[in-house]
Amino acid sequence: MPTIAMFYGVIIRMYCSPKEHNPPHFHAYYQSHKAIIDINTCELKDGELPSKQKKLVLAWAELHKEELLADWELASNGELPFKIDPLK
Repeated sequence: MPTIAMFYGVIIRMYCSPKEHNPPHFHAYYQSHKAIIDINTCELKDGELPSKQKKLVLAWAELHKEELLADWELASNGELPFKIDPLK
């Protein structure tokens, strides 16, 4: 699962598999915490993150929604997604 962004200790990854399930989503990791974020709604769908990191990840997802959806299309076709600028 390639890393597409890293910021403030958070790692964002997306599976590259034609078998990956909908809705479009990405995985966020922070220390021992894991979460799945729905790209369309920019909401946490599974797992948990500390409050501060959750807010950062959701804000980043809103800013990069179009890029995330484009990466989802690539990943769904088994192609490597592009890196996305981190939150600054």
